[in-house]
Amino acid sequence: MAEPTDTATLSLKGKSYDLPVFSPTLGPDVVDIRKLYDQADVFTFDPGFTSTAACESAITFIDGDKGELLHRGYPIEQLANKSTYIEMCYLLLYGELPNAGQLSDFQQRVTHHTMVHEQLHNFFRGFRRDAHPMATMVGVVGAMSAFYHDSLDINDEWQREVAAIRMIAKLPTIAAMAYKYSVGQPFVYPQNSLSYSGNFLNMCFAVPAEDYQVNPILAKAMDRIMMLHADHEQNASTSTVRLAGSSGANPFACIAAGIACLWGPAHGGANQACLEMLRAIGTVDRIPEYIAKAKDKTSGFRLMGFGHRVYKNFDPRATVMKESADEVLDLLGIHNNPTLQVAKELERIALSDDYFISKKLYPNVDFYSGIILDAMGFPTSMFTPIFAISRTVGWIAQWKEMIAEKNQKIGRPRQLYVGEKHRDYIDVNHR
Repeated sequence: MAEPTDTATLSLKGKSYDLPVFSPTLGPDVVDIRKLYDQADVFTFDPGFTSTAACESAITFIDGDKGELLHRGYPIEQLANKSTYIEMCYLLLYGELPNAGQLSDFQQRVTHHTMVHEQLHNFFRGFRRDAHPMATMVGVVGAMSAFYHDSLDINDEWQREVAAIRMIAKLPTIAAMAYKYSVGQPFVYPQNSLSYSGNFLNMCFAVPAEDYQVNPILAKAMDRIMMLHADHEQNASTSTVRLAGSSGANPFACIAAGIACLWGPAHGGANQACLEMLRAIGTVDRIPEYIAKAKDKTSGFRLMGFGHRVYKNFDPRATVMKESADEVLDLLGIHNNPTLQVAKELERIALSDDYFISKKLYPNVDFYSGIILDAMGFPTSMFTPIFAISRTVGWIAQWKEMIAEKNQKIGRPRQLYVGEKHRDYIDVNHR
């Protein structure tokens, strides 16, 4: 860890305490409170950890005020327009963009690990056919630790590497199998001749009765969706992976925990909630009714897909996602779809209405990704599993970084206790 650059002084009950201040390469300074409890016998109170840095990280940086997202220093807009998901995976895992030889080797390793253990197929048959694909994924990914015993030792650097490659390679296969099982179709095995995103589309939409041709525009759009969701700093699911990993849990269990957290509608389910909202509005003529609700603080209604907890300006991922949405919709020729018409009108209003502009409620990445996935033919139940595929590399990169951290400790948040004080037990007959 770097040396302190300054000192902050806390005055409490007539005493003063000097707290080290560290300066990151980007972002605000950080006050180090690790010794505050020992010195002053007090904790800090920060629900949601919105003002607390729980770790050091060199992977992703977000400036919400500027609308900036950097992966290892590279702007997301440049990566999304010039790179590929597999290349971004390499960047997130190893810290630098690969040369041609490194990229070829990495892509080959991922490609040749896409098949899953044949006995894992039996797990799917244990779920009801109408089980949500996320429920299936949580169970199957957690069960991977029962099949891949040679990559469970978190203290072995090579085993950590093998586990990372396996999960990046196999999560699309598992997600596609969950989808196929939910619609009553046979599983489709991965094909080494296809790209990462093309292979996923093939596993989802191919059937034994006829060939499926992967459209390059759809494959590119899927690749972008994965790139734009690959990592997003210390969000809820990433923090969950780190917290689970801090206990020494095996990597498959940690990623399963991240998938479970991602399932929440306030996190990974946002694009599904957005599309369901568009369908609920139904037609363009009903939009003013919902806009009025959104502006009425007492209505309890809010428009999904607008604004972001972190980005106080525009979501830099949304601009790229909008381009993909336009390309996909042009390709499929579905501009007259009622849901799409509602989305386009809401987008127009959000970019021109003073209320939305003043509150910086711009369309975010979830607004456009849901439209794209729906146009491709995915049911809303598959939106979050696709998010999980995309975010797996970010979770793994964060997990590997945490394991290698010298100052790493098991996570143990404190609390502000507001319950009863000490009470003596009363016998049941005297209560």
